[in-house]
Amino acid sequence: MQQEDKQFLLKPEEDKSRNCEDIDQEHQSNDNDHPSCGDEGTIDQLSTEGYDLYRPKGVLERTQSRLDGVSLSWQNLDVFVPEKKEWSWRNYFRSLSPSSQTKQILQNVSGEVKPGQLLAILGASGAGKTTLLNVLTGRNLGNFIVQGSVRLNRQPVGRSIAHLSAYVQQEDLFIGTLTVKEHLMFNAMLRMDKRVTKEARERRINEVLIELGLKKCENTTIGLPSRIKGISGGEKKRLAFASEILTNPSLMFCDEPTSGLDSFMAQSVISVVKDLATSGRTIICTIHQPSSEVYAMFDQILLMAEGRVAYMGSAVSAFSFFESIGKQCPRNFNPADFFIHTLAVTPGREEECRREIHSICDEFIRSEFCTLVQKTQHGIEKDVISMEDDHYADHSIYKASWFTQVRAVGWRSFLSFSREPLLTTIRFAQTIFMAVLLGAIYWNQDLTQESVQNINGVLFLLLTNMTFQNMFGVINVFCEELPVFLREHWNGMYRTDVYFRCKTFTEAPLYVIMPILFTSILYWMVGLYDNVKTFLICNGIVILISNTATSFGYLMSCISSTVEIALSIGPVLLIPLMMFGGFFLNNASTPVYFVWLKYVSWFYYGNEALSINQWRNINHIACNQTNIGCIPNGKAVLMQLNFDEDNFVFDNLLLVTLLVGLRTLAFIGLLIRASRKN
Repeated sequence: MQQEDKQFLLKPEEDKSRNCEDIDQEHQSNDNDHPSCGDEGTIDQLSTEGYDLYRPKGVLERTQSRLDGVSLSWQNLDVFVPEKKEWSWRNYFRSLSPSSQTKQILQNVSGEVKPGQLLAILGASGAGKTTLLNVLTGRNLGNFIVQGSVRLNRQPVGRSIAHLSAYVQQEDLFIGTLTVKEHLMFNAMLRMDKRVTKEARERRINEVLIELGLKKCENTTIGLPSRIKGISGGEKKRLAFASEILTNPSLMFCDEPTSGLDSFMAQSVISVVKDLATSGRTIICTIHQPSSEVYAMFDQILLMAEGRVAYMGSAVSAFSFFESIGKQCPRNFNPADFFIHTLAVTPGREEECRREIHSICDEFIRSEFCTLVQKTQHGIEKDVISMEDDHYADHSIYKASWFTQVRAVGWRSFLSFSREPLLTTIRFAQTIFMAVLLGAIYWNQDLTQESVQNINGVLFLLLTNMTFQNMFGVINVFCEELPVFLREHWNGMYRTDVYFRCKTFTEAPLYVIMPILFTSILYWMVGLYDNVKTFLICNGIVILISNTATSFGYLMSCISSTVEIALSIGPVLLIPLMMFGGFFLNNASTPVYFVWLKYVSWFYYGNEALSINQWRNINHIACNQTNIGCIPNGKAVLMQLNFDEDNFVFDNLLLVTLLVGLRTLAFIGLLIRASRKN
């Protein structure tokens, strides 16, 4: 596997001989406005789509020679977070006071990484590695209080750095029904400049596939756990890198890129990262327990302990620093393990370990290694700014237009939906089975006094079955894809409204076809009012009911973080609405303090509309001598149910209102969850 990766990462011979002057001359011959490869990185170069825009057609060249390096530096970073306390009335009133206790996570952290370097952030659990990476990337800061300066090419940058760099996160999140190439095509459509042609995108995708050794599995489905067999774990990790380097970024962040991989696969992945850095990229990664072979690939390391910098410099010089303070790494011992163990807090010796850690951090500040770091940052310390000041703040977070986003997300949603035929087949089988079962139970109801209750029961069962079937059919839609959506949305790939519309519109035909199928089978088997117009109106009402219930399911899915939570709160909210639908409780008997539930229940409006459609044209119901208190016609049935025939149009309009209102609330719920504050 490792040899195979190396084979794909080798550059062609003609690329090895190319130098900066040759590339600049080529740019001048094709486009006089293209920057030279020796120029300092600018905001336009950070967007990195220039590679595809300016490349000569028909020439397959390596992207590495095109990169304009960027340097990232951070100075005097301090991070505080309010301490969480157990709830009590005393703590509640204390929290109302302006003074609140905070805990410091990072303390006076400084460093710099230059083009072509791979910086590894090492440290024991709780050392502050992830917090530092979050501050540098401007992500997941929550209610953190951040002080200090983060600069890109000596220019201040804040949260917009998330849109100027690539971030390979620890968890590999994909839409498992797509193939590798389709996933990259989707990312290319949304992350590359809109001026890039389709042919240029395809060329770039092909290059990335070759570069990361994914060409052999480009048409393989990514896969879903326990459902669809797909690519291996190592291939998923490389696919995560491929998604990020499509736009040829100069700055990359990697959060635990070897997490969940064995030692051999971890070494293979870090080899890919190292080759990406060698090509001119600036790469920062956090890593947990690297092997000695992996440690040897690092250019720079940053050792964190108790939120402070214990060492910052070259991986080789770390031995000299620890030897100078009397901490010599034994021979034939993994240096990463030695450094991490030295800086870890041992249970039972907390105070002693913390004193030793702070002593090492103080020694580093006084050492020549820290002096070298400060020299590279000369001039920055004179202008320490807040994280909110951002030189690149006016950079647009969306690279694709709204229509391109709709086209790409709609295309992916359709592929994902169409490639799960088993689920669709089960839904249709369920619809047909329930319709035939109810039709067989209530077979051929004649218009008699006994059949009145049966027909009313059929109508309400039609209503409840369409509600529960469609609500539970969509209650997991947004919950399952929420992590993928949040990651892609925060990466500036598409807007929340685009994702919501595409997901709902893709599934909309299914929730029109299934109600028609269910009603067509049940209506004629039961023998409801024999009239084509009445049958078509019944279909229209059931479609409205089904889509209103679907909107309610979307709402539960959007406000819930997991499917289990959605399934827990959905029925609890649904049962009271069903109770006031006019079947279990007469409309006139509704308690005044619960009357508002009746007016927000589509069970009530749907039941009244279906009943009016069924009974308003029936002028006679057979009555035997044994029947006491006969119901003479359909109008008497409606009167007994306390339904008003004049409310028919009003009921349907309110069904439409509930449909739109619930779907709007679902979108607002998703919008709130997509907010960075959450």
